Amino acid sequence: MKSSEIRQMTLQEIENKVKELRMKLLKYRVEASMGQVKNPLQKRHLRKDIARLLTIAQEKRNAQKDK
Repeated sequence: MKSSEIRQMTLQEIENKVKELRMKLLKYRVEASMGQVKNPLQKRHLRKDIARLLTIAQEKRNAQKDK
């Protein structure tokens, strides 16, 4: 997920996407513990996407406070 795509989303959409990705990460961790992981890099991508979403959400919140 690109930062430009995230910046076009509303704050509510970003929060929903974070919840969705956290659930995917949880499922991935369960699969990893059982040894059923197909793509080991998926965990890193999920974590980075979540961090990107949270960073931009915080930027949007700060921009709203400044107004």
